[in-house]
Amino acid sequence: MTCYIHTIQTAVPENFYTQDFAREFMKTHVGKGGAVARMLHRIYAHSGIEKRHCVIPDFADDAPTGHYFDKEKQEIKNPGTGTRNEIYTHVAKDLYIELAQKTVAASEFEAKDVTHVITVSCTGFFAPGPDFYIVKALGLPPSTRRYHIGFMGCYAAFPAMRLAQSICAEDPDAVVLIACVELCTIHLQFTTETDALISASVFADGGSAAILSAKKPSSKNNALAIHELNTTITPTGEEDMAWTIGDNGFDMILSTYVPDIIQSNLNDLLAPYLNTRFKTDDFAYWAVHPGGRAIVDKVQQSLGLADYLVEPSRETLRNFGNMSSATILFVLKNILDRNQTEEKPVIGMAFGPGLTVETGIFNIIPAQSKNQSKTFQHAAVSA
Repeated sequence: MTCYIHTIQTAVPENFYTQDFAREFMKTHVGKGGAVARMLHRIYAHSGIEKRHCVIPDFADDAPTGHYFDKEKQEIKNPGTGTRNEIYTHVAKDLYIELAQKTVAASEFEAKDVTHVITVSCTGFFAPGPDFYIVKALGLPPSTRRYHIGFMGCYAAFPAMRLAQSICAEDPDAVVLIACVELCTIHLQFTTETDALISASVFADGGSAAILSAKKPSSKNNALAIHELNTTITPTGEEDMAWTIGDNGFDMILSTYVPDIIQSNLNDLLAPYLNTRFKTDDFAYWAVHPGGRAIVDKVQQSLGLADYLVEPSRETLRNFGNMSSATILFVLKNILDRNQTEEKPVIGMAFGPGLTVETGIFNIIPAQSKNQSKTFQHAAVSA
């Protein structure tokens, strides 16, 4: 039974910083004019990012002293994990509720139709969890089935979709709401360690949500049919991407080797799809998780992809940065918001600790052709 993504909605904190502003701030307060400052300039100049949303207002010129920056002393502060998680609890709760309400309103369903809630995050914790508050905010019955996928990192939206797919296969009347919220910047580490410098240059805050159901979408909006979702672990890379809890926030290990590890394993990762069933240009788009510019570059260069095929990934990176698990739904929404006139497959890819690689095949269902659309299986065979 096919599971459909009926709608995808996104939300970001109001506050944001341009990448140029962030670069100069880091050069002044972390690089301090030396070799680190020169390295920071290169990292930010080649990031492929123009702006990122951030829940921390402290760094703006007109902001008062906060948890992260002392305005009078012009000094960076280093709040403890408890303080950082308090910020997460306060902001994330509201963002989850906003996303849930916005996503239901944009769909063909009403709140009372939602049977399952799946929340996703790796940047904070609170209990009762976000799933509880979504149920309360939407006025769902106490019997609503709730799940939380935590601490899996940037690829976690894929396991959430796979869980929703299984639920819909078991219960064709199920309507599943998935909500991913990540406040990555609350864990900023202002040190000169390479991992910390890279993390500070790409991570951002935001949330995304989707409604999935076995019910075929109406002609209201573009939608996606989930054809298959797969997961694997690369032979190397376990020590190159990791996420642990420290005394001053969560510590991210993000090796500069990650793009190369992904590139060296691409042929094996894509073997189930390419050559046997698809050619690279059979896909309308390649929805590559933009963990950083180098990751998108390596995928595009290795496969010889045309620029337009990865533009949704680059556009998401340019305007929002890397929002961990929320990001891939931003990319898929970017694709849905484009003028789609025919059914074509989309391939999605996301990467996270392990290195874990999630891939999936989706089929674009254009709004104007839903009622008379051919099945994806027939389209795949003819591709």
